[in-house]
Amino acid sequence: MGKVIAIASGKGGTGKTTVAAAVSSCLAVLGHKTLCIDFDTEFRNLDFALCMLEYTVMDFTDVASGRMDLKEACSESPKIPNLFFLTSPPDGFPDDVDNRAFKTMFNNIRDEFDYCIVDCPAGIGPEFRLAINNADMAIIVATGDSVSMRTVNRAASVVREAGVKNLRLLVNRVKSRDLKEIKIDIDDIIDAIGVQLLGIIPEDRNVCLALHTNTPLILYKKRRSAYDFLDAARRIVGEDIPLRQYKRLR
Repeated sequence: MGKVIAIASGKGGTGKTTVAAAVSSCLAVLGHKTLCIDFDTEFRNLDFALCMLEYTVMDFTDVASGRMDLKEACSESPKIPNLFFLTSPPDGFPDDVDNRAFKTMFNNIRDEFDYCIVDCPAGIGPEFRLAINNADMAIIVATGDSVSMRTVNRAASVVREAGVKNLRLLVNRVKSRDLKEIKIDIDDIIDAIGVQLLGIIPEDRNVCLALHTNTPLILYKKRRSAYDFLDAARRIVGEDIPLRQYKRLR
């Protein structure tokens, strides 16, 4: 049976959608059939991050409502085998949410896919809670600034309250010079949030450059941070991968 993983942050600007796209792409590259779902109905940017702007028609409400079969609604990536995408509805999050229908949808996803990555919206609103209530694991995305750590702390508390026991931290967009300037290190971030570390992703201009050439980061010619995302994906599947960046960023 597959695993549903919610990607959450508590606030915008942490690179959460980039993380969702990169992690799902890396899981697919590792040979795991992976579905990436956009639960951020306000901004709906996951298709851009996945380089699948023109490959989506149906959304997750079509599946949850029974209007469309899961296999037919999911779009397959033209660039990465094993990677599939299901977008959010264009008219925003529905008011009349049928929690049982979404539970059934996620159970069907577990039967069909090895992994399902859910890109949650910023904050702890209804889309966030619906995703978390159906997740087997959550990855909390934080940066090193104090505002991010405070909001991520709140998001992590809500995740725990929902009963998700497998909770991991990914510190994204790390600038070692900035951390040194404000006199904190990775240990301080881990201690402040209280979640086991999954990975450290350095700030990398190639993330933006890859997107603007419509190339998934893992396939981009200059892919410094892609290897860190790949290591994070390998840890998700159970491989014992050391945190190579950790000592360098202390």
